[in-house]
Amino acid sequence: MAMNETDQGYLLPCGRDVEAVWDRLDEIDAHELECPHCLGARESLRALRAVTEEMARDTSEPSRALFGRIMSAVRAEVRRGDMLPLAAGDLGPLSVSERAIAAVLRFAVDGVAGVRARHCQVTAKVDVVNVELRIAVSVDFYVPDVVELVRERVTTAATARVGMRVNRLDVTVEDLYDL
Repeated sequence: MAMNETDQGYLLPCGRDVEAVWDRLDEIDAHELECPHCLGARESLRALRAVTEEMARDTSEPSRALFGRIMSAVRAEVRRGDMLPLAAGDLGPLSVSERAIAAVLRFAVDGVAGVRARHCQVTAKVDVVNVELRIAVSVDFYVPDVVELVRERVTTAATARVGMRVNRLDVTVEDLYDL
């Protein structure tokens, strides 16, 4: 039996499951019209669907050099990084990889309307994490407001999902995008 087995996907801060938003991507209900969490998730999922459909239509063969560069990036990204200690609980001492923490924080950022996480690097000691985050922001959103919301989401996710307090959070807006 796997530890931490779950029968549901990732819940947005409003309580909606991301899978439910995905399943109803084109059927918006009243909650999803008003909820900033669902709106952000819906925007990201629509962008994912559009890119996926575009890639499916593309029949050209990528160059071998491109394939090599992609695989190098993938190999670098999938390294788990250092194992970081978590506070000892009922099960005794636990540790989690830097990449796992970064993935949780990136997912929290992707739930913010008009924002896409580009890179997230974490370093930590017991119960404290330092975060370096690079994001892209939609031109339809006011950057200072979005960055403030990103800071709130990352801080909340670190505490609620990982059990660590954010000591330092550096957010860099490295790109603007338009859909």
